[in-house]
Amino acid sequence: MAGPGSCDLKMMARALKLAARGQYTCMPNPAVGCVIAKGDVVVGEGWHQKAGEAHAEVNALQHAGDLAQGATAYVTLEPCSHYGRTPPCANALITAGVSRVVYGMTDPNPSVAGQGLEKLRQAGITVDGPILEAEARQLNKGFIKRQEQGLPWVTIKLAMSLDGRTAMESGESQWITSPAARQDVQRLRAKSCAIVTGIGTVLHDDPSLTVRADELGSDSREEAATVAARQPLRVVVDSQLKTPADAKVLSSDGASLLVTAKGHSDRQDIEIVSLPDSSYSGNGGQVDLPALLALLAKKECTNVLVEAGAQLAGAFVHTGLVDELVIYMAPKLLGSSARPLLSLPFDRMDQQVELDIQDIRQVGGDLRITAKPVVNKL
Repeated sequence: MAGPGSCDLKMMARALKLAARGQYTCMPNPAVGCVIAKGDVVVGEGWHQKAGEAHAEVNALQHAGDLAQGATAYVTLEPCSHYGRTPPCANALITAGVSRVVYGMTDPNPSVAGQGLEKLRQAGITVDGPILEAEARQLNKGFIKRQEQGLPWVTIKLAMSLDGRTAMESGESQWITSPAARQDVQRLRAKSCAIVTGIGTVLHDDPSLTVRADELGSDSREEAATVAARQPLRVVVDSQLKTPADAKVLSSDGASLLVTAKGHSDRQDIEIVSLPDSSYSGNGGQVDLPALLALLAKKECTNVLVEAGAQLAGAFVHTGLVDELVIYMAPKLLGSSARPLLSLPFDRMDQQVELDIQDIRQVGGDLRITAKPVVNKL
């Protein structure tokens, strides 16, 4: 197609904003938005709100009603062409009589992968795109990675002082960052299918790792309650099964999973999976982190958030498993005896991990730095 006109760009940008409204609640499905328009007049719009419920196109078509006939549908993701939990959206657009479909990106799901667009073309519908593809891919980076690589998108959350320290030598760390930064972390959790932590953090801090409605900073209590109703899976990397039965991570709302390097366990209070890493030796070894991520992908986890201490966080970085780092930096100095951000026992400059900073912004009194490893494998 020729370059998109201003109307197409405007409508797709609106569809992307609609899609973002579902990013807290539609997992493991992708966040999708749809706008039905005649020229520059919107006659219907919708987004995918929850897995198992109507997709964005169906919601938009219901909003448009008979006005969808002869209209253009702007969809951030290629309309599905297969029967899953809901009927194909491509069929719904054909039945509604739209004359044109503009898409943001093709669907990486092998069950679709261009078939939805082809079905529309065969029905005589004009298909144009991709439009604002980079923005559409950014919105669903976890879904894309799971479909293309069989692994979830891994974000590691870190909080540090200006001198790169995360806790005092004793382990005391509450609180380095501001309430605004901690509220921002709640939203990171809400966008995650699973939160991974280590046994050290569980034993020292006893966190619940839940999404709390009153800390999301939402303007709507109802919306916050809806978001908090879908709790991410809490995953504890516990090589030797030391997690206490009364740990908050086990008793809080939502499901939990212990991942160990030991074999069979008689514990009945939680799901336990053994994933020993054969590359380690010693008493029971350590957990195979790549195998853990593959397991989470099979559990339909698209976005995984790592909230852990320096050792486990460093292991994720060192093994090249981190896609993105979100670092909250507080304007404080904790001193040279305090604990470091990551455990990365490098002794040569050529071992350094180079990062590409994607974004820096102020959150409360802190800075939030978003960065990606330049090379994802050391």
